[in-house]
Amino acid sequence: MTLAAATNENLASISNVLIYSSMAVYTLAFFAHIAEWLFGSRSKVARTAAALTTQADAKKAPAVTVNKAGGTAVLERPKVTVRAASGQRDVPDGPGAAGGDEQGDLYGRIAVSLTVLAFLIEFGGVLTRALSVERAPWGNMYEFNITFSTVAVGVYLGLLALKKNVGWLGLPLITTVLLDLGLAVTVLYTASDQLVPALHSYWLYIHVSTAIFCGAVFYVGAVATIMYLFKDSYESKLQSGGTPGTFATSVLERLPSSASLDKFAYRVNAAVFPLWTFTIIAGAIWAGDAWGRYWGWDPKETWSFITWVAYACYLHARATAGWKGRKAAYLALLAFGCWLFNYYGVNIFVSGKHSYAGV
Repeated sequence: MTLAAATNENLASISNVLIYSSMAVYTLAFFAHIAEWLFGSRSKVARTAAALTTQADAKKAPAVTVNKAGGTAVLERPKVTVRAASGQRDVPDGPGAAGGDEQGDLYGRIAVSLTVLAFLIEFGGVLTRALSVERAPWGNMYEFNITFSTVAVGVYLGLLALKKNVGWLGLPLITTVLLDLGLAVTVLYTASDQLVPALHSYWLYIHVSTAIFCGAVFYVGAVATIMYLFKDSYESKLQSGGTPGTFATSVLERLPSSASLDKFAYRVNAAVFPLWTFTIIAGAIWAGDAWGRYWGWDPKETWSFITWVAYACYLHARATAGWKGRKAAYLALLAFGCWLFNYYGVNIFVSGKHSYAGV
């Protein structure tokens, strides 16, 4: 074995150790987030219920009347100003996972600190993997998975650094990252190896890196959409006079309002959609260089286009009055489902020119 080969093998081993170490730290962050929600639940939060009750009482109240010179003038009640689009309720955002509880907030800050540490360790694992193979670390599904989870956490931490209200994303994100890494190191693991000839191109850095980033942002948008559906159902039940369960009240009261979640999901999906368009165009250019044709309806190409169409339909629906809200949210989840199938389903179960799963 040459010195270079031995060095690469050692780097691959270091990469594996770092990935497992990041999983351990992510696990600690997961339990810290659990503690944040548990201790935070002791705080009494009822902002949404109070706002909706006020609105309901206002609707039931009679119109304002003013007696003047022996006559009666009836004044129309002013309309309620909503947070975002027409038809959405004007309710305040929840206080966050900690629910205003100091101890819960402490665990939340610990969870974020652990997440930052785990992110740095995982990034080190991805970097040493790249050094061990002397190329971009996304030549197979294992490498794509560890890079994807790193980028997803990076997007979350970046939003936190920008002071965005995304603390609610921590627990579902870390849970998903642990599942993703667990799948990577067990089912999808592939030893360090060189690329197939078709992947030897600078387009690997451009096309695949943008695809990974788009997937991470689409994931954030999908989680926000799911949270929106739960919060919207909760607000609707309160508005209709229903009484949600204790668990639902404890959790959902602390989330942002459904209008805020809906707006956030729309904005992140709309922001990254042009980059996904570029990803498909870059892939077509790469295909022209590698295979002599720009588009051949390969399964990966087909599902990339289907994903593009699904997100285009969502963005169009979100801008159409009759399709705002839950209908558009279902389209967003369908679009993200297409993205997931495009990666896992096509790579594992469908044969084509993009069959680089390595499993």
